Amino acid sequence: MRGLPPSSNKQSQIALALLFGSVCMLILSFASVPLYRAFCAATGFGGTPQKSQALAKITPGARVLTVRFDANVSKDLQWRFEPELSKISLRTGETTTVYFKVTNLTDKQTSGQAAYNVSPDLAGAYFVKIACFCFEEKRLAPNEGAEWPVVFYLDPALESEEGMEGVKEITLSYSFFATKAPAKSKTSDVKAEKEKS
Repeated sequence: MRGLPPSSNKQSQIALALLFGSVCMLILSFASVPLYRAFCAATGFGGTPQKSQALAKITPGARVLTVRFDANVSKDLQWRFEPELSKISLRTGETTTVYFKVTNLTDKQTSGQAAYNVSPDLAGAYFVKIACFCFEEKRLAPNEGAEWPVVFYLDPALESEEGMEGVKEITLSYSFFATKAPAKSKTSDVKAEKEKS
């Protein structure tokens, strides 16, 4: 019995290489979102603030900047959401706490999740959050109100960053989006259909 003709063997190798490449691309497409988030969190890329796990002793810098606070809520979430202060001035390296007030304007329990951004983008690498309500699902009972803190500081290293020389103001912006309600069980759907009949 003879082996496969050379052209058939070459076609098999090409097919295997294409299959391998396709599988690698599929795996990479699923891994890209968490990898990108980790990269942004580690580097501050794209305005993503740094997150501090432990508060080290920071020597305050010489520069004073204004930090503005922006709060937004998507149309599908009936919440009032606002910062207690619209802006503050602080020295680099100075730890600050700012509260955001939120109220559920409905007679139902609702839940939402905040996304945040810092602008200008370059400032995100120097905006260090110590405590934050962001990226955690928050639930509010009917007409419930709450105050959520954000504890942060501006890394004094921003004073030596060329692109930050002329920056006098940084904006921390939050947007709350509704999270999906828990899925109903099939038995409750069947029960509801029977009640309609």
